[in-house]
Amino acid sequence: MLYQVNGRRFISNDLFEVVRLQKRFKTLEIDMKFRIEKESDHKAIENITYKAFENHPHHAPGAKPTEHKIIERLRENNALTLSLVAEKGDTIIGHIAFSPVLINGKDSKWYGLGPVSVLPEHQSEGIGSRLIRLGLEQLIEQGAEGAVLLGEPEYYQRFGFKSDEKLILEGVPAEYFLSLPLKEIEMPQGEVNYHPAFFE
Repeated sequence: MLYQVNGRRFISNDLFEVVRLQKRFKTLEIDMKFRIEKESDHKAIENITYKAFENHPHHAPGAKPTEHKIIERLRENNALTLSLVAEKGDTIIGHIAFSPVLINGKDSKWYGLGPVSVLPEHQSEGIGSRLIRLGLEQLIEQGAEGAVLLGEPEYYQRFGFKSDEKLILEGVPAEYFLSLPLKEIEMPQGEVNYHPAFFE
């Protein structure tokens, strides 16, 4: 459902989450700014994404992150539909990317969420959640029909994401491929494909 906190709309299926966010947003509003990326942000976004995934538990031990390269390739291919940054003072400390996905090999109004990154020293401050909610709000305003992601159900369920057998991502366990309709439409059915930038 859509709610409004401090004049901003966001998605949540949990009313208790609304109260918690009201308190957290008041703190974030003091010195945080969320905006669309600028060209001058590119290096900072690369740095944030690398550091956020440097010791990610899903990476093999000793493996170097590649998520920052995904963002770079999406941008080079004009496939970075939405790129938001979180700025504290004059320093960018968080970022989220959205890119188009295909359903059954055809263009859709659905988008992949991710990567989403926050500098390790600023994680657990609600910044990632705020980026996700603002990003989804922007997608709605752009006419998007839905969003998908590959991630931990326990974390992303708070935003309304859930596994749906109608949408599949080849090679990924169904419980980790999550979707969220952003309009009251019939759920599409079929195989989802991310942009090639994710696999180059």
